[in-house]
Formats: sequence, C-alpha cells, structure tokens
Amino acid sequence: MSRLRTSPASSASASWPVGRGRPPTCETVAVTVVAVLSMKGGVGKTTASLGLASAAWHRKLRTLVIDLDPQANATMSLDIRSAPFTSNDVLSDARPGVAVDAVLASGWGDNVKVIAAERSLENRSVELGRNSAQRLRTALATAPRHYDLVVIDCPPSLGELTRNALTAANQAIVVTEPTMYSVRGAAEALEAVDIVRNTSNPTLRTTALLVNRYRPEDRDHRLHLSELHQAHGELVFAKPLADCQGIPHAQRAGAPLHSWNSPGSREAAETFDDLLDFILPPPPPEQPMINIRRFFT
Repeated sequence: MSRLRTSPASSASASWPVGRGRPPTCETVAVTVVAVLSMKGGVGKTTASLGLASAAWHRKLRTLVIDLDPQANATMSLDIRSAPFTSNDVLSDARPGVAVDAVLASGWGDNVKVIAAERSLENRSVELGRNSAQRLRTALATAPRHYDLVVIDCPPSLGELTRNALTAANQAIVVTEPTMYSVRGAAEALEAVDIVRNTSNPTLRTTALLVNRYRPEDRDHRLHLSELHQAHGELVFAKPLADCQGIPHAQRAGAPLHSWNSPGSREAAETFDDLLDFILPPPPPEQPMINIRRFFT
C-alpha cells in the first residue's frame, strides 16, 4: 500500500514542435520541465542540475528539483536531511497528482523545492509493467504549473528512471566531458532522447549539449570539443563549463553556486545564467499603454 495521499489533478500537455535546439518563442508555451541526463557517471550531470537550480534561485524563480538518481547527490546538496516521502514513493504510487505530497522545502530557501531521492530507487531502473515510463508524468499531473522551472536530475544511465524523466519533461539537456568515451556517450544519450520523443513524448526536445570540466589549454579537450561541434553543430552549448573547484565546494556546503564567492565559481555561475536564459521561454512583449483620457477630452 502506498504511503502517499491522493491529490486530485489532471495532466497538462505542452505544444512545442518536435526537434532539437532552443525553445520557440511562444506566449502559450508550457512550464519548462528539463531532464538533465548523461550516459556516463561522473561527467557533471548533477552539477548541471544544481547549477540551473542555483541560477533560478538567484532570480527568485519558483523551482522544483526532482532527484531520480539513487545516489541522491542533488538531494544532499540541497540540504535535505530526511524525507518522509521520496521519488521512489512517487513512482511506486503514481496516482495522478500524488507527487505533490513528496515535495519538500530545500535548504536553499522557500523558492527551491525538492522531491528527494533514496537508494531504493535502484529497484526501479528496469521496466515494471505496462506504461512504466509514464509513472512520473502521471504522478506530477499539473504540479509543474506551480513553478517557473522544474529540473529532473536523472541517473547516469538510460534505464527506466531516465525514460520516466524524459517522458515527463519537455526539454532535455545532455551533459558530457571533452573526452573520447564521454563524446561517444553523448551521442547515445541524444539518440535516446530522440527515441522517447518519437515513441511516447512528442513535446520533448533536446535543448543543449553542455560540455563540463573543459580546460582550453588541454589539446585533447580542444580536439574533442571540435568533434562535438562537428557532430552536433549548434546543439553544443556555446559556453563550455570550465573546471572549477568552487562547484564541489558549494555542493558540499549545501549552498547555491551563486552564493559562493570565488573567481571560478562566479564564472561558472555566469555560464548557468546563460543556460537558464537559453532554456526559459522569453517573456511576452509588453503591451503598449493606452491613454484612455484622450477618449474623454
């Protein structure tokens, strides 16, 4: 029996065109729900998830981070000490809207909420019954409408947890490093996003391929970055994330990167600011003010 209560809600659908690249300019676009994924562990997937959340925190945007990685690194970095309900409970129950009962306040303040992860999520890495990949989307229902940004931190694999994230999202960011094996893994991750879009979530689009821990003085890094550009063109985000010690320091402290004051962390924060600008739809243009007095004079 599930430990979660039932919260009535209904599913919402997005209306974006399929494909890759920056989200379209559209006043009716859905809330940005971005799945952050990689094929290989240790390339900085959670760093990217937390960096986006930190950029949103800095702007006081209402943000929900959903941790689907059994390692729960995002949960720990958001300063969650204990969680009565977790993403594992959400996927176990999967009734429409039930995810709201697992939402917790983070240690970053009122604007950043979390659905925490736990180790037992490992048991959900394989397909479990019909519509197994739809469980997160069903459980979230209309919950994303209460936020400006939803970030889903995926496990470093393309199993059922990642498929749940991609089915619930409308954007995907693939994280890689400028190394031979990571470049190959990035191509497989991009292919996986295309498969989910073509089979179960036509609103999903790959927004960016983020290169992490880039050292421009390293010849091999420059070579592999060039290979990524040749293979994926403008999908490669224009600003690689530099190798920066301030990032793990902020994560260990359970603090937003944007609150960490060091030259390297400020540069990384600027990269995430640009990435957030890239994935959020631009605000609708302001309507011209009409002076109604002229109609009465």
